[in-house]
Amino acid sequence: MVKMKDLGTVLLLWLLSLYGSFCHGELSEGFVLLAGPLTNRFLNDLKTDPFASQTLASGAWAAGDVFDCREPFPAQSRDYFQYLQSRGVTHFKVPLSWLNILPAGDSSQPHKNTVTCYRNLVTELKESGIQPLLELHRSAPPEGLRSRYGGWENPAMGQVFQDYAGFIFTTFGDLVKTYMTFSHLHELRDSPQLQHALQSHVDVYKVYHHMFKDGHVSLGMRANDVGNLYQTTPMNMKYIDFFSVHMEYDCTIKTGLTEAVNEMQMTIGQQYILMYQMSLKNCADSNFQPLISVLEALRNTEVHLIGCDISDLLGKLDPADASLETDDTEQGPSALAYQNVWEKFRTQTPSERDLFLNGSFPNGFQWAVSSESFKVEGGWSEHGKGETIWDRFGHEGKVFANQTADLACDSYHKVDYDVYLLRGILSPNYQFSISWARIFPTGQKESLLEKGAFYYDKLIDTLLQSGIEPTITLHSWDLPQALQDSGGWTNGSIVEAFKDFADFCFSRYGDRVKTWNTFNSPWVVSHFGYGTGEHPPGIKDPIVASYQVTHNILKSHAEAWHVYNDKYRDQQGGKVGIALNSDWAEPNNPDSPQDVDAAERYLNFMLGWFAHPIFVDGDYPALLRKQIELKTTECGYEVAMLPVFTEDERQRIKGTADFFGLNHHTSRLVSDSRGGCAPGPEGVGDFQSHIDPTWPTTASSQIQSVPWGLRRLLNYINGEYIAVTKVPIYITGNGMPTEYEIDVFNDTQRVEFLKTYINEAMKAIHLDSVTVQRFTVQSLIDGFEGPQGYSQRFGLHFVNLEDPDRPRTPKASAYYLSQVIERNGFEDTRVTSSRQSIGTKYQESSRRPSLPPSEVPSRAKVVWEKFSPQSRFQKKLFHYGTFPKDFQWGVSTSAYQIEGGWDADGKGPSVWDTFTHMTSTIQNDDTGDVACDSYNKIEEDLYMLRALKIKAYRFSLSWSRIFPNGYRASLNKKGVDYYNRLIDGLIANNITPMVTLYHWDLPQALQDINGWDNADMIDIFNDFCDFCYETFGDRVKYWMTINQPFVIAWIGYGLGRIPPNINSPADAPYRIAHNLLKAHAKAYHTYDEKYRKTQNGLVSISLNVEWMEPLDVNVPREVAAADRALQFQLGWFAHPIFKNGDYPDVMKWQVGNKSELQGLTESRLPTFTEEEKAYIQGTADVFCINTYTARLARHVTARLSPRSYESDQDLAVEGVPDSQATAMTELRAAAWGLRRLLNWIKEEYGDPEIYITENGVSTDASTTVDDTDRIFYLKTYIDEALKAHNLDGVRLKGYTAWSLMDAFEWLNGYSVGFGLHHVDFKHPDRPRTPKRSTHYYYQVMRDNGFPLPEEEKPLYGHFREGFAWSTATASYQIEGGWRSDGKGLSIWDTFAHTPLRVGNDDTGDIACDSYNKINEDVDMLKRLKVSHYRFSISWPRIMPDGTTSTINEAGLNYYHRLVDALLKANIQPQVTLYHWDLPQALQNVGGWENDTIVERFKDYANVVFKNLGDKVKFWITINEPYNVANIGHGYGTAAPGISFRPGTAPYIVGHNLIKAHAEAWHLYNDEYRATQGGIVGITINSDWAEPRNPYKQEDRDAARRVVEFQIGWFAHPVFNGDYSAVMKNRIQERSLAAGLAKSRLPKFTPEEVKRIKGTYDYFGFNHYTTVLAFNLDYRNLQHYDADRGVGTIHDRSWLDSGSSWLKVTPPGFRTILNFIKNEYGNPPIYITESGISERGDVDLNDIHRIHYYENYINQALKAYLLDGVDIRGYTAWTLMDNLEWATGFAEKFGLFYVNRSDPSLPRIPKKSATHYATIINCNGFPDPSQGPHECQTLEPEGTDPPPTEGAMVVNFLGLEVSAPDAEVALYVLFSLTIVGVIAAALITYQCIRVKKKSKRPMEEHISLEKKF
Repeated sequence: MVKMKDLGTVLLLWLLSLYGSFCHGELSEGFVLLAGPLTNRFLNDLKTDPFASQTLASGAWAAGDVFDCREPFPAQSRDYFQYLQSRGVTHFKVPLSWLNILPAGDSSQPHKNTVTCYRNLVTELKESGIQPLLELHRSAPPEGLRSRYGGWENPAMGQVFQDYAGFIFTTFGDLVKTYMTFSHLHELRDSPQLQHALQSHVDVYKVYHHMFKDGHVSLGMRANDVGNLYQTTPMNMKYIDFFSVHMEYDCTIKTGLTEAVNEMQMTIGQQYILMYQMSLKNCADSNFQPLISVLEALRNTEVHLIGCDISDLLGKLDPADASLETDDTEQGPSALAYQNVWEKFRTQTPSERDLFLNGSFPNGFQWAVSSESFKVEGGWSEHGKGETIWDRFGHEGKVFANQTADLACDSYHKVDYDVYLLRGILSPNYQFSISWARIFPTGQKESLLEKGAFYYDKLIDTLLQSGIEPTITLHSWDLPQALQDSGGWTNGSIVEAFKDFADFCFSRYGDRVKTWNTFNSPWVVSHFGYGTGEHPPGIKDPIVASYQVTHNILKSHAEAWHVYNDKYRDQQGGKVGIALNSDWAEPNNPDSPQDVDAAERYLNFMLGWFAHPIFVDGDYPALLRKQIELKTTECGYEVAMLPVFTEDERQRIKGTADFFGLNHHTSRLVSDSRGGCAPGPEGVGDFQSHIDPTWPTTASSQIQSVPWGLRRLLNYINGEYIAVTKVPIYITGNGMPTEYEIDVFNDTQRVEFLKTYINEAMKAIHLDSVTVQRFTVQSLIDGFEGPQGYSQRFGLHFVNLEDPDRPRTPKASAYYLSQVIERNGFEDTRVTSSRQSIGTKYQESSRRPSLPPSEVPSRAKVVWEKFSPQSRFQKKLFHYGTFPKDFQWGVSTSAYQIEGGWDADGKGPSVWDTFTHMTSTIQNDDTGDVACDSYNKIEEDLYMLRALKIKAYRFSLSWSRIFPNGYRASLNKKGVDYYNRLIDGLIANNITPMVTLYHWDLPQALQDINGWDNADMIDIFNDFCDFCYETFGDRVKYWMTINQPFVIAWIGYGLGRIPPNINSPADAPYRIAHNLLKAHAKAYHTYDEKYRKTQNGLVSISLNVEWMEPLDVNVPREVAAADRALQFQLGWFAHPIFKNGDYPDVMKWQVGNKSELQGLTESRLPTFTEEEKAYIQGTADVFCINTYTARLARHVTARLSPRSYESDQDLAVEGVPDSQATAMTELRAAAWGLRRLLNWIKEEYGDPEIYITENGVSTDASTTVDDTDRIFYLKTYIDEALKAHNLDGVRLKGYTAWSLMDAFEWLNGYSVGFGLHHVDFKHPDRPRTPKRSTHYYYQVMRDNGFPLPEEEKPLYGHFREGFAWSTATASYQIEGGWRSDGKGLSIWDTFAHTPLRVGNDDTGDIACDSYNKINEDVDMLKRLKVSHYRFSISWPRIMPDGTTSTINEAGLNYYHRLVDALLKANIQPQVTLYHWDLPQALQNVGGWENDTIVERFKDYANVVFKNLGDKVKFWITINEPYNVANIGHGYGTAAPGISFRPGTAPYIVGHNLIKAHAEAWHLYNDEYRATQGGIVGITINSDWAEPRNPYKQEDRDAARRVVEFQIGWFAHPVFNGDYSAVMKNRIQERSLAAGLAKSRLPKFTPEEVKRIKGTYDYFGFNHYTTVLAFNLDYRNLQHYDADRGVGTIHDRSWLDSGSSWLKVTPPGFRTILNFIKNEYGNPPIYITESGISERGDVDLNDIHRIHYYENYINQALKAYLLDGVDIRGYTAWTLMDNLEWATGFAEKFGLFYVNRSDPSLPRIPKKSATHYATIINCNGFPDPSQGPHECQTLEPEGTDPPPTEGAMVVNFLGLEVSAPDAEVALYVLFSLTIVGVIAAALITYQCIRVKKKSKRPMEEHISLEKKF
């Protein structure tokens, strides 16, 4: 019978062929019949349905569903394409994924697998006789590129698109002739976007037709948009070969297509049209109407149609399958599925069953590893996360050993750590679950917690950056406790709550997540959570609750699936399934039919309970329902209450999975039993489960290793469920636990478990044709395993849960799985040695030109002239920027240090083997016999390297492993094989090998013939190099002949400290160096002449040097000494190679002269012949340098005897002062030296290309994984390298960190470590654990340097109108007049007059004399343009004894005059009542420790309010109470200097300060506010604290405590009424633990809490810096720091100040302002102090202060504009340099310099004063892109300091000057007269001298200009 579809096809093809004969023009090759594109949904059908290839897939497609080559191109497509060709299809749409092809947008970095996939697709089409039509892009730029370049309006985006198109044309041009630039141009509604996109089309069109003469480029859009588009954006038709239009036909309207096509043709002229997409609406399946309409349009000769889309035209004609006739009978799954599987496998013998299948999985098979949120995340209450049922369960002590998941593996803070493991293990997918309570703490969408949601954003993005696809499980057991409190899964309302949760997750993450599990092992929740109560919520109700839970879970799953299907699938194109857990069940008695039936019931009660409704018919299995009915009848009551689905619910549930997720771990033997009326699966199901005692056990009694059960279970699922739904199976969880106490690293049992289970999955695929597409191993890391806590370990990686760092270490199973993933199974398809070039493109080498010899000192001395005068600010200022794209990042090792296997497989002994076996000079008598055992751990080392995503790995070859006796004749093949395997492994992982041929481990046999002191070594070494080039050079493109020849020559042969231990310092080093140079040169020439043309590699030598800084850069002799030191170390080898083939002249001169003075007839330094010089010169293609530190060099006259290379140099070397200690005393960290060294090499050696081949830092053995010092080292050293490259033009090409892992560090043995990975040398497996520096270095490499972070980018904008700009001082610091006019003594007067209390014995007796300089101070304020001035009142100046008994009117009058002067200048006073200068009389009666102080302070405040309140409207009660309490009464380093009660005094003082503030506030509020109208607050100071290790919960908690104990100590009571819970709890717990009866922290009474709370009108805040905090246990000490339990440090890269505690950290300012906002309800904030100090000689050009204010104020602006922090004012500390408390006048914070050498104390503005005034004048930061703003031009001001008040003025030579100045001028004139007389006598001679020195005054003037 002929079908309607067949008839339509014949009719269409006949008419179209007829029409084709009338086509004309250049596009008349034939009529285009278009199909496609491939969709993910159709491909899924294609994989599971053998008949899908015989259908014409619909042409309707959504962007998210298009096949985008994320997964490999399926092989089943060939049949489909051939079917299309048989139906007449000529062309096929292939939309390309721009972002998948070029993930970085860079055509030089394509994703090779994606490109290959698309080429396979295009090739398959061509071979099937179909032409591909490639769509370059849809419309809007991809999100990944839009975030970087913006939209089409950015020309850069157009260029990126043009590059992409060029790449496509180049890549596919041999296969494809038809392209489309944009397929949906109409989606660009924005006119500018549209215009720029059209221009991009034109540019691409030109590119194509420039490259190819034939072929076509089209443009696609909707037909009804063509006219509008043409009117608004006229298009030049010559740049469009044909139009591709989207047409729509509505059968209900019945209007033909002819009219629409005619209208379009009239608009576009004679242009060709392709009906690119034909969409049908409201058309019956057998309706011919659309087809007829198309044919009518074709008959119109006025229309230039060249083809049409036929997918929907023919696809709608017949909904039935093209090849099968079906009846109306619904085909269910086989009722005999279990019996069929059992019969298939029951006859297998054990040997047949266990036979290992060696092979590979299908291409595209997916590998994954998994974790679950509550098992690994920790952070149980971080950032407001809600409590889960597992949190409650653990806290109630229901878990093994009372363990909890509070911290677990701390994955919440360790995203980078976990993703590192995934990269190392090669896992392309990571399955993890989302904590519902972390996103919705109450379980309801209204409680959304953004920080929780952001954690998963970060995890997903980090995964994708590493090329790892995320798979998300929405719910894995950890229900929010708030939902459980309402019944949890027994409450039907949870369905809607889960639906909302799923909806949020799909919406938030679905653009990046393409695979979803709704639930993980829901049977566990139903059975153990609500049935047996063994899991939370601990409900034991197997009759009702267990079944009700399943019912609601199924409905929740279905709702989530429908949400995705209805709202997100079209856009996101993902899959949603469910992960069901099941054992395999076999009959206990294979011959018992009853046991067979029982086994089937077992599966129905476990797997079928959930799978049958979803995958079969929407309802529970009939067998389950029937069994429950039988039990109810048997027992006479319900032992299981199975809810019933409505028909709507069944339809809603049926088919709600895109894949079948299976969690499987073990099997059971099942027997038939009479369960009676016992509730629960076994009782109701009438079965019993058993375990075969021969099955291998695991740490869990519930899991035995029964691998063959997996294959049988997969066959059962295939027959029972997949036969209906045609979805693939994903194994979503498989693994086994081991015990914690056993060997945690060498988990051979897990290796065997995975091997056999994975093999059974392969059998199911290959032998049984089961569609298994994914295998997921549980679990990535050890974690919290439910009721078993941490006693059972499922992890592929060991987590040390006793270490707060929670370090992760790969187990043997991790390495094994990585090999399985790499091979895609078990068959090693890799060639042992590929012998294939890695494609490095180097030009043929040309020898470096000869350079003239170095001068003495060298011309490179300009480096010292340039850099040595730098200030610390200039030296340390961090440089943000990046290296070039091709910059080579690497890590390094050396053979002897890591390989071990010292005598394995025929290796010969090296000099280091001999040395370590015969000496006791190595720390702990360590040897390299085993070292890191890298000889046996290639996979382990490759794991680390690929986890790092390193570009290059530098390692050395062990000469004696390849040639055991040093000669080729002794070749050891196994040694060669080792290096071949290593190199091949590197190449396979896209890591470039950098090979050092000799790294100190000379074969002992060669040392026996005198080693490098034997000239024969030159040829012997060359032969070794020749062999290595020949053997490895096809893959190795970077060679270093010798590592650090200086060390060999001097340390080995001069000092004799290392092998060969020859102590001959006079001449041996020179002879050895001579031979090393000649050996290197010969090896270079061998490569150059024999191998370079075929191998195209580079050859160099790795030299080492320490930067040498002269003792005094202004003393030529010292500069010459530093230069000489460099020449003797680096120039010794670099000068012959890179300059002229000979030693530096200074070296020849020094050694020659010394030799002659020593009575020798010739120099101890050998000479080269001219031929040798020519041979050596230029023998390096690049400059390789190893460097670690910097030293200080000074000239000395060294002794002549004994003779030594060292004394030949006439210099002494010591450590530089500006450096940091490391674990090796001689290698102090001095990063600034690296930039100078690189510049010196550039200047000295003709600007060569430079590779840093070693750089790193040592830490002691106690530092395992938390290596903060290494991070500081890498950060600062790499930044100095970046400066050299970006700022100085040094041609730096690569950086190599030393070292990949801790290793044998020569004489230090294993006592220090340089590694990025910690190696446990006490463990026989030598486990490798990544340190924190590993993750830091990875981030630096990923970012290719240090791009400017978002938080450092400046914001342009303005503060609010009326913003209070101010500067501040304090009375004791500036006033002076310490006994003037009746002022009483303050505690600071007493403190400063006490010996050894204040630096330099400074006092505030005079200070800045502001008591007598009101006018000068106000003039400074006017110059600053501030609107406010903050100053403090001296309590003893007004009330000498601190009480109202005496009021000092003279003191009050001073403040009246000051306030009046301010107001006259339109400057508002901000008055601080108490800034630390308590009357000594009050201190004599206890001061702030005496409760009466509260009333005394209130009285004092009353006097001030009463006298000044009519003029002062801004009051601060107390400044920085923290400093008063803790610095003054705890540390005792400030007045009153009390330190002997540190556990109690600070808290008592703080308590009284808070109460005194509150009383003063209430006084003002009650008695003065109504009449005076002012505001009152307290100023609290605090640093911000960041965790030293941000990955560590312990450090994060410590950072929080820093802020809680500083700002919170006082702000919490004032703003919230009491001390914070953290502070109260910690002090109480520690007090009680020390045996005290109560807490040392006083308590407020309820009345006091009420009185204190709310005593603020604003938040006064002083802030200067940030610290890095870490947990520190002070044991039993009882004081503030011990209570806080924190240690603090600073980041080494932070800029310094004149104060040791103050580092420049602007982002912390914004962060703490946000903290105040969030913690205290966003109060109005006045920043009442902020500034920076300096020490030493004054520099009025205080750029560091300008930098500080510029950045800190900008951070405040961000807080105000971006974060909504209510900032009302900013105050700079301080107006002028003054007495900085205990440091005296040494630290200077002022905007104005006070010249203390002048008795008049003149105030001189620094440059920062003008800068601050400009910011004030602009009220912020104008946008520089808008040009200069008028506010940036200040009104001119005088620059002379104001005259001293009351100074006598005299007339001198017509000028009014002070008397002292006139006296000085008189003496000057007298001196000049004498000089004039002398000048007249010597006029001729002086004229000549003046001519010679005429430039010096100008130079000095320029110098001064620069300085100021």
